[in-house]
Amino acid sequence: MKRWWLGVALATTAIASLVFAQARTDAAKEPAKKAELGQQAPDFSLKDVYGKTFTLSEFKDKIVVLEWVNHECPISRGKHTDQTMQNTYAKYAERGVIWLGIDSTHSNTADTVRVAAAKHHLTFPVLLDPDGKVGRTYSARTTPHMYVVDRKGKLVYSGAIDDRKEQEGVNHVAAALEDLLADKPVATSRTDPYGCGVKYAK
Repeated sequence: MKRWWLGVALATTAIASLVFAQARTDAAKEPAKKAELGQQAPDFSLKDVYGKTFTLSEFKDKIVVLEWVNHECPISRGKHTDQTMQNTYAKYAERGVIWLGIDSTHSNTADTVRVAAAKHHLTFPVLLDPDGKVGRTYSARTTPHMYVVDRKGKLVYSGAIDDRKEQEGVNHVAAALEDLLADKPVATSRTDPYGCGVKYAK
């Protein structure tokens, strides 16, 4: 009789373990909550090209700019060649703004991205998102695709870096940062990003 009850107990424990394991697997498959303007920006943890881990939440109480990059895209590369990104970053880094590049290109490696970043003298971190999880969470469509997160952790801008005009053009990211630094709501919170499509892993 004791052996029978022992068998039942072992079987019950095994079934419970299988159910728990399946629940964890199902939870892992669930997509992360999508980023939405006006809502808390989804946290993430990614390594940069040197292996250092960065999380969005570590920059609590800071304004954060996210730039989707791909050195193989002529538009993304062009915004580094003409110093648009570097100049904007440098101007606002002095005022406490954090800038993070994110590369969701599935075929790029730490080595190739590191070489490209050094070539263009990028002084902000470039993070690697090879499985595209973070990019898809933020619905990043192009390189570049820009996002701004305010001091409260809310996503307040999504779109292009600028309006493409070479003369007297509008830098949308700079405008959003100026609003935030003046404690004003962002006047233009969404624009259409332009560039190459993000090369996500299939």
